[in-house]
Amino acid sequence: LCGLCLLAVMLPVASSCPPPCLCYSDGSVDCRGRGLLSLPPLQLLPPGTLSLLLANNNLASLGASAFANLSSLEELDLSNNYLDNLPAGLFRDMSNLTKLSLHNNSLTGMERELFQGLGGLHSLDLSLNGLSSVPLGVLDELQSLRWLSLAGNRLRGLERAAFEPLANLQHLELGQNPWECDCNLRDFKHWMEWLLYRGGKVDAVECTLPKDLRGRDIRGVPVEMFNYCLQRPGGAPPCSKALSPSGAPGSDKSNAAEDSSSSAGAGGGEAPADCVRARYRPASVRRAIGTVVIAGVVCGIVCIMMVAAAAYGCIYASLMAKY
Repeated sequence: LCGLCLLAVMLPVASSCPPPCLCYSDGSVDCRGRGLLSLPPLQLLPPGTLSLLLANNNLASLGASAFANLSSLEELDLSNNYLDNLPAGLFRDMSNLTKLSLHNNSLTGMERELFQGLGGLHSLDLSLNGLSSVPLGVLDELQSLRWLSLAGNRLRGLERAAFEPLANLQHLELGQNPWECDCNLRDFKHWMEWLLYRGGKVDAVECTLPKDLRGRDIRGVPVEMFNYCLQRPGGAPPCSKALSPSGAPGSDKSNAAEDSSSSAGAGGGEAPADCVRARYRPASVRRAIGTVVIAGVVCGIVCIMMVAAAAYGCIYASLMAKY
């Protein structure tokens, strides 16, 4: 009897299924690997469909109402397609969606209202895209999110305020990004430490720049290395903003530590030499070296005074003993 029940779940449902997909009695609709250039007729989905799998196709764009009236859907897989621009509010009708995968597409940006209506989402996969930033507000409605992957993008820095609404986040993947461990990443580093403190998990965040930190995990970089960020005169913007205001993903900054002129060229303008020096040789390090030198001189003087005092004491004691 149990075998018959299992067979019934696995068999495709013949009626009310959008071609060329396969619909199963467990509520899943499998359209993977069908070479689709556009969405199948979703109005033919069986009532109560829970899972829609559209991975491994040739989808390049989606209309703003592509997923209208799919409130019962709990899982949507759009991975391994060619999606490069998703309209705002695309998922607004999917109030029950808990898992969304956009892995391995061509996304270079996200509209602020892209994830509107996904208050119950638990898992979001944005890995292997071309994202160079996470806009403020785009994650605000994802307060139930527990798992998020931004690995394999073009992220150089992140804003702490963009992630603070994720009060229930437990797992964050950030690897394989060209991180610039400068002032732009300081506040986000603090937020990561808070996430780790409350039991969350974050994978390696390896620095690409500056040269002195290349290959190091920013989680292990002392916070004192970022003290100079608070001491820029007049609240000047971080050097990285002066070097790359647009954050163009195509600029190659891997050699910026060796050649400041190429780093300036990546942002379309020249940065002052002192800005470049401050960026790659923090003032806190220079002050620390000066402090060590001064402390050494003071300690030397004290030692000489102690030796002189000891010699005087010995001479005085010998004279007193003689008389």
